[in-house]
Amino acid sequence: MMLESPLTFAENYAKSRIALFGAPFDGTVCYRPGARFGPNSIRGEFYGVEPYSPYQDKDMESVSVFDCGDLDLPFGNTGRALKMIEDFVEKLCGEDKLPFMIGGEHLVTLGAVRALRRKYADLAVIQLDAHADLMDAYMGEELSHAAVMRRIWELVSDGKIYQFGIRSGKKFEFEFAKKHNHIQKFNFGGLKAAADALGNTPVYLTVDLDVLDPSILPGTGTPEAGGVSFQELLNAILGLSRLNIVGCDMVELSPIYDPSGVSTAVACKLLREMLLML
Repeated sequence: MMLESPLTFAENYAKSRIALFGAPFDGTVCYRPGARFGPNSIRGEFYGVEPYSPYQDKDMESVSVFDCGDLDLPFGNTGRALKMIEDFVEKLCGEDKLPFMIGGEHLVTLGAVRALRRKYADLAVIQLDAHADLMDAYMGEELSHAAVMRRIWELVSDGKIYQFGIRSGKKFEFEFAKKHNHIQKFNFGGLKAAADALGNTPVYLTVDLDVLDPSILPGTGTPEAGGVSFQELLNAILGLSRLNIVGCDMVELSPIYDPSGVSTAVACKLLREMLLML
């Protein structure tokens, strides 16, 4: 079931290439809840974003995007919520759409990757994030936003996850990443080399908004000092335009922690740029 709250994009689903949808779920957050309100906040403010991007010299009026609304996810059943995301992404893939998910907490990425991994056996994942998210379990729970990349690693195997901007995690998470993934602490160094190496490999791009410094985006559940600037994040994302991106998401906006509304405005601007890049 979808919640009817679409943005103003293409009116024809059949002719659209990108299918945008919200996953308002934050049932496993380990610090401050509120990411479930991210999609609706973005929907309420996106009207204020100019359709033209001076960064890319492109206009949203020419973009083939259909907004599917938000999934009506249950609050108390993590497994069912993930299965609903997985089934919806599988449906989109079966209809040759590129799924773009707005979170929600970062665990929602697992549902999307499960579906895409079945379609693309060699799927790689690029993660732009402050946190490693490689815990085997958090407080005994394997399905946690603190363990999402560990669960994804179990799906895609060694060498398929590229982590950038990471500046928080347990020591063993960084040791695990060095052994099994590609990891760049603090910034996006090596991203171009990674893109060169990936070539035409199918890629899922996941952007956790807490990769940004909290002075830029305080409205997130687990803010981490020492993050990147908006321009650094935008340049990194635009540098991935040549990749074979088959799905993506933007997660962890918690608008209730930023009464000024700036965090939502930043997320809206980033959404525009990501859609235009795709």
